[in-house]
Amino acid sequence: MTTGPRAARFEREFKEYVGAPHALAVNSATAGLHLALAGLKIGPGDEVITTPLTFCATVQAILHVGPTPVLADIGDDGNIDPEEIERRITDRTRAIIPVHLAGLPCDMKAIWALARQEGLSVIEDAAHAAGSYYMDRPIGGGPSPTNKDASDAVAFSFYATKNLTTGEGGMITTHRAGLAKTLRTLSLHGTSHDAWDRYTEHGKWYYEVVDHGFKYNLSDIQAAIGIHQLHKLEKFIEIRAHYAEMYNRAFADMDEVELPPDNPKCRHAWHLYILRLNLDTLSVDRNEFIEELRKRQIGTSVHFIPIQLHPYFARLPLARRPCARALELYPRIVSLPLYPAMTEEQVDYVARMVQEVLVQARREKYIAAGSSMPSYQ
Repeated sequence: MTTGPRAARFEREFKEYVGAPHALAVNSATAGLHLALAGLKIGPGDEVITTPLTFCATVQAILHVGPTPVLADIGDDGNIDPEEIERRITDRTRAIIPVHLAGLPCDMKAIWALARQEGLSVIEDAAHAAGSYYMDRPIGGGPSPTNKDASDAVAFSFYATKNLTTGEGGMITTHRAGLAKTLRTLSLHGTSHDAWDRYTEHGKWYYEVVDHGFKYNLSDIQAAIGIHQLHKLEKFIEIRAHYAEMYNRAFADMDEVELPPDNPKCRHAWHLYILRLNLDTLSVDRNEFIEELRKRQIGTSVHFIPIQLHPYFARLPLARRPCARALELYPRIVSLPLYPAMTEEQVDYVARMVQEVLVQARREKYIAAGSSMPSYQ
């Protein structure tokens, strides 16, 4: 029922899938980020740099262990910009947490080079990136023959909406044996042995609390789901990529939008399909666009509200750095439905309805300006 042999099997199969020496199953990616920060002894007085365009959990995990979160602006792809990271580094900086937004890998080569130069730890937030590849290797893997760099830890999410799900759950991978041992201890109350495997010189009944730990283990019930999901992950990603390409073809010639960024040198996991509206061509804003799709029975979302716009984070020092590119992009982004259980007919319907709403909104913009639409529209 709780953590046992299936969790151990899930860890073993996942680390083999990504090519990591060590993996630890946990109950969320948030737990994974928290454990990694705690395991690296990052705490009060330190600073950790991350992106403003992420879910709040990334920043909350930093706050859990006491450092000051520092926001570095995004690049054209929506991911954290290495040049902006470099501008934010101070003598208090201890770590960088890049977030692979929507499943598109960050520029890890530049980030690793910065970390090596400045003596910083790197913890990847790979909540969207199960199945993503950076250059020649999966996100979460260790050093490779062609790339000796690797992050200290990588945290994955297996939440209900993710490419691989256990309902609730996550995984941490690392190439550092000592850190892996520390993370495992911290994940179950700081005890010296797993609760289901307490073989010591004192007997099976004996354990010791050796650190300030947490309750972050994954149950065998969740792991059993994860094992079978992992076996389907490649097929899931193939379907997501196919549907993303269907959307791309439908919107490629529309001036009203920009397609989601991609990188031919990486494999995008397509956890999200984030369309960018060219609002200056439309008579509607993002909220009205979403409402028009809702009327057509299409659900959408926004990923994400920049961290500094949330009331809680606005009260913290991190809000003093505006991150102008993230704030400029935010009003334009909307995530369209994208998941393996969709059919091609449903994807086609969403695409046609998006086209319908956008063309009508552009026509109204032209009418308001006293001109007519180009004939190709």
